[in-house]
Amino acid sequence: MASTFSKRGDEAARTNEAEIDKLHSKIGQLVVERDFLKRAWDR
Repeated sequence: MASTFSKRGDEAARTNEAEIDKLHSKIGQLVVERDFLKRAWDR
């Protein structure tokens, strides 16, 4: 309710969304690296 009347709520939401996007990007990178290394190990 307090975030409705303050701008900090918007700023915090944008910060959280940016952090979530950054973490999703990192997860994607790690999945690609894992798959690459798994294929290299299987050879």
